[in-house]
Amino acid sequence: MGQLRMTVMFVCSFYKLKKDKSLPIERSDPIMESGFMRLSVLFASLLCLPFFANADLKQYVASLEESQWRVSGNNPVMCRLEHDIPSYGKAVFTSIAGKNHNLNFTLDMWVKPDQVTQAKLMSMAPAWRPGVVSKEITELTYQKYFSGEVPRNAAWSMLAELESGMQPTFYYADWYNQSNKIAVGLSAVNFRRQYAQFKSCLASLLPYSFEDIAFTVLTYESGGTELTRYAKAQINKVQEYLAYDQNVDLVLIDAYTDSYGGRSANERVSVQRADSVKELFVASGIPQSRIHTMGHGERRHVASNKTIDERARNRRVVIRISKPL
Repeated sequence: MGQLRMTVMFVCSFYKLKKDKSLPIERSDPIMESGFMRLSVLFASLLCLPFFANADLKQYVASLEESQWRVSGNNPVMCRLEHDIPSYGKAVFTSIAGKNHNLNFTLDMWVKPDQVTQAKLMSMAPAWRPGVVSKEITELTYQKYFSGEVPRNAAWSMLAELESGMQPTFYYADWYNQSNKIAVGLSAVNFRRQYAQFKSCLASLLPYSFEDIAFTVLTYESGGTELTRYAKAQINKVQEYLAYDQNVDLVLIDAYTDSYGGRSANERVSVQRADSVKELFVASGIPQSRIHTMGHGERRHVASNKTIDERARNRRVVIRISKPL
């Protein structure tokens, strides 16, 4: 049995090399001329087939002809880079406006995970770059019924690997059959030109996000509808953002005054201030039906009215903007 085991190991090695054509064996080799060894080769070859078969690894990656990258919806509030993965779904890189550089990656699967699944993200060389060493980018967990997401730093690493011609690839066990392995690759073919456009979009993103404008307080000069200089800058930011993203569900505008002057006069002033702000939103393309205004007059002060500064704090319009869930 020991001799047979060694023979099997030897022939397995020979079979693999012979299959790969990397080690030619001459027919005059005395070992291969032995009748016993010929039978051993046949027997051991059958034993070795399962070890070198790759049927349990199912690969999804775009071919040279299929590989396409595209930028979509790019504007100063969002940049998006997409890549279709045939028979699987698509890969999506997204960055949104904000103070900090951010990058999100989503592996948008047609069939979502049926259970929590551990996965490994590797940078692999494509078939036409033999000898290039692969490396691990990160390990991650797919949540049940959700598309796969990657941490920010790993997403930037994926872009860097793609730019260098590598193929970021996700490896995980099929959630319907753990013995089957899945490999999902992002092809670098036709990537660089679209990536240049994506980077250009990143450079033009606004330095503030929707969260930065969703709650805004405007202050006014005394006795009218004239905004303070700071408030004008604030409303300009809101208008600029909404010029590119009008996906607004509701705008609530509440106007208040100080207690200087008559109560009824202050009520009218607060209504005028609310209406003037509403006109700015309508001019930005927001439907009037989604804008609700209310003039509160002297009610609901946030400070006493004893000093000039305190009265200035009470002369305000509060804007609250919400988006669909």
